[in-house]
Amino acid sequence: MSLSMARSFLSEACYGEQELDANSALMELDKGLRSGKLGEQCEAVVLFPKLFQKYPFPILINSAFLKLADIFRLGNNFLRLCVLKVTQQSEKHLEKILNVDEFVKRVFSVIHSNDPVARAITLRMLGSLASIIPERKNAHHSIRQSLDSHDNVEVEAAIFAAASFSAQSKDFAAGICNKVSEMIQGLDTPVDLKLKLIPMLQHMHHDASLASSSRELLQHLVNSYPSTPMVIVSLHTFTQLAAFSLIDIPKQLQLLLQYLRDDPRKAVKRLAINDLKLLAIKAPHLWIRENTQTLCECALTIPYNSLKLGMLAVLSTLSGTIAIKQYFSTAATSSSIPPRLTDLVKLAQECCYHSNLSVAAHGVVVLSSIAISCPEKDIVQLEQDTVLGVESLLMLCSQDSSPSGQATLKTALTSLVKLLKNRPHLSQPAVEFLLGQLHLSCDSSRVLMCHALAAIATHLPVLGDGMLGDLVDLYRVASHSSTGEQQELLVSLATVIFVASQSSLSSEVKTVIKQQLENVANGWTVYRIARQASRMGCHEFSSELYQCLRTRVASEHFYFWLNSLKEFSQAEQFLSHVEEGDYSGAMSAIAEALRSYQKGIASLTAASTPLSPLTFQCEFIKLRIDTLQALSQLICTCNSLKTSPPPAIATTIALTSGNDVQRCGRISVQMKVCMDEFRGLAARYADLHQSLFDADYATLRNVELQQQSCLLVSHVIEALILDPQAASFQEHGTSGSVQTESEYERRMMSVFNHVLVEVEGLSKKHPPVSHLHTNCLCDAVIALLKVPLSFQRYFFQKLQSTSIKLALSPSPRTPSEPIPVQNSQQLTLKVEGVVQHGSTPGLFRKIQSVCLNVTSVLQSKTGPDYKIPLDSKTNEIEQRVEPHNDYFSTQFLLNFSILGTHVVTVEASVVDESGIEWKTGPKTMVSVKSMEDPYSQQLRHQLQQSGTQPAPQRSSYIRF
Repeated sequence: MSLSMARSFLSEACYGEQELDANSALMELDKGLRSGKLGEQCEAVVLFPKLFQKYPFPILINSAFLKLADIFRLGNNFLRLCVLKVTQQSEKHLEKILNVDEFVKRVFSVIHSNDPVARAITLRMLGSLASIIPERKNAHHSIRQSLDSHDNVEVEAAIFAAASFSAQSKDFAAGICNKVSEMIQGLDTPVDLKLKLIPMLQHMHHDASLASSSRELLQHLVNSYPSTPMVIVSLHTFTQLAAFSLIDIPKQLQLLLQYLRDDPRKAVKRLAINDLKLLAIKAPHLWIRENTQTLCECALTIPYNSLKLGMLAVLSTLSGTIAIKQYFSTAATSSSIPPRLTDLVKLAQECCYHSNLSVAAHGVVVLSSIAISCPEKDIVQLEQDTVLGVESLLMLCSQDSSPSGQATLKTALTSLVKLLKNRPHLSQPAVEFLLGQLHLSCDSSRVLMCHALAAIATHLPVLGDGMLGDLVDLYRVASHSSTGEQQELLVSLATVIFVASQSSLSSEVKTVIKQQLENVANGWTVYRIARQASRMGCHEFSSELYQCLRTRVASEHFYFWLNSLKEFSQAEQFLSHVEEGDYSGAMSAIAEALRSYQKGIASLTAASTPLSPLTFQCEFIKLRIDTLQALSQLICTCNSLKTSPPPAIATTIALTSGNDVQRCGRISVQMKVCMDEFRGLAARYADLHQSLFDADYATLRNVELQQQSCLLVSHVIEALILDPQAASFQEHGTSGSVQTESEYERRMMSVFNHVLVEVEGLSKKHPPVSHLHTNCLCDAVIALLKVPLSFQRYFFQKLQSTSIKLALSPSPRTPSEPIPVQNSQQLTLKVEGVVQHGSTPGLFRKIQSVCLNVTSVLQSKTGPDYKIPLDSKTNEIEQRVEPHNDYFSTQFLLNFSILGTHVVTVEASVVDESGIEWKTGPKTMVSVKSMEDPYSQQLRHQLQQSGTQPAPQRSSYIRF
């Protein structure tokens, strides 16, 4: 029963069950370990990785591994094997074992067993623990001794352990190198054992002399043992050693190319190709022109398609790096051969029309990369050759629905989009070709082509109008069934139509899409299309789709979610009807939009659950509401110039007070309030941006644009009315890199530039404040409102998930009880943390380090009332730690010299690889009660009894 409880608790689907704490879960598994039945013991052992995943903190992991070590010491070989597998699965938790000596002692005792299988399992266990015991001499000795064993199982285990320790320990690698060399060269060592010993040499890279001696041995082996298995293993070890030591990569490239060119065996050639690709990824900058030329010559002369494919894969890897530029720059200086006549271009052109689709795909990748990175005189011919090659491959693959055909088509389309982004003048004929090919392709190919057309139209919106007619005609006949491919095609085609129409859908287009959705689309497809419409700014259409979806869901949370989306789309639809110069209409539109937004935020709050709190969505919508309210207030303030103009004596007041703004009357004070409000909104957008570590680049850019729009309005207020001379436009607080372009971003930047030009011209011609200035402000507000808001991907979908879990020690026995500490001592606060990831860790950005900020504030004072220095009341310390295997730990020394209760707050934030800090949280608080130390208390009592006034409280600050 206990195991079933533990299993159900540790399983993923435990929502709604009463949670056990870590100790209870460990106790349940411990009961299984102490069971008399072997099956229950094994089942308990294999459940430990899930326990580590759920509670990844050292206290539990240390206890659990000690229990596993006992099972390893006392159990049979099958249990030992289970413990070994658990240890290997939990490799990243090994460094959290606190009692390493005791753990290793229990495991190591089995090495003295008379059973060679038990010794072999122990050796593999030691090898798996090499990362935490790299310098254990008894383990080194046992491994060296077991290499001489007569039992094959034990020798293989010793080889595994020796390789693991060689990778971790320089001393062990230096000590074992000679023995491994003797065994490899010894005549009494079987060939199969030599083949297992040779890969150990790849770890002999800790210093130059060790790497050099290992390289000499491998060179001797390659020359002395020409058999295929020996050459393959030796060459691959050679490559791994060179990749680690770095300085030998040019020599290794020459050696591999020599075998590729001269060795007739296909297996050796295939190994050489794989290793060349590894070095192309590892160090493309070390490939000189002669290396690339040799590879091209081999590919041109090789008769086997499989080997040609491998060589082209290496070249396509190199084509996106600096190696391709080195090839052509060297060719241009050394000879008069134009780029299009070089062997590399000849090879790529020949392969573009190859009968093997994979070879043709790599040929297209290489040729398009050359056309992009080779700005020469005869580039026109090269561009035409590239486009023709891509189009022929697209025509060939578009009707092939097999996985290989689809992979080739995706590669060709990716190359085409990349080429058109760098060579926009080629776009028009390429788009026409794709539109014509859409009618002739299979459904899966149409989906990929739609993605390519959407990418092209996003980058070159001028091509959108030309696409629209063909796309709508295709949508009419696109789907006749409800299969998965047909549903995907409906979504992809609708996305391209939204991009091409640039936020303004005609009634004809809406009718066509709705008709198809009513005929064959399921609810999920309709939702995906509505979501795309919201992202592209087609809010009127998305509102209608959300309206019809609300009653087709089975959960009230989903109903409220769809209802909130419908209200948000309606709100943005009201704003899109604002006309230029119609200020009262703008006020009415904002009021209607705010009414819908308030309904939507209520539904959005109702849609949130503990597992899906919708934090970003709520904060983003609240900021949008506050922004609209601020814009409405700004228009009212501008109108107040008409209803309450400056008094006749305003100029005299301004001259008397020396404040030139006073001649504008009461509007100056109101404008100052509006400016501060917009700056506050910009700061809130910056805080929101800083909390979105897991967001995609388009969402981050969207938040930046909202922030910049608020800064723009505050700048316009300052430049036109408050302080025209000192006004300056500054971007506050955002440092996210712009990696995504969209129609929304383009339109917002256009509005920004137009408003700034208008403001600059007006501020130079007319002094403030007149109806020209207020009209300019209102026009800027309307221009911003007329750009349809884009709800980006992160609003609907979270592709990356990262969270941090903190544990503090000492911790209170109960949450409400403070931690006691004497005021004459300092508290050592240990902060441990675990980084938890979702299904796709590091998709957009990775954690470089974690920044921990610890602050303490005096909450209530219990000692005598006298003046306390400010720095004695608080602690404020910040540390950065780098997580290792998603775990980090550090300590803080805190001073509580003032008697009373202090609140200690620990807040975590993360720093990504670019050095940008993200306020991800969490924030943890504990109470600390500072008490008087016994000596001071005794001294104070003695003084009180003698009637003497007690001296001020002792502290480390007073002593010094």
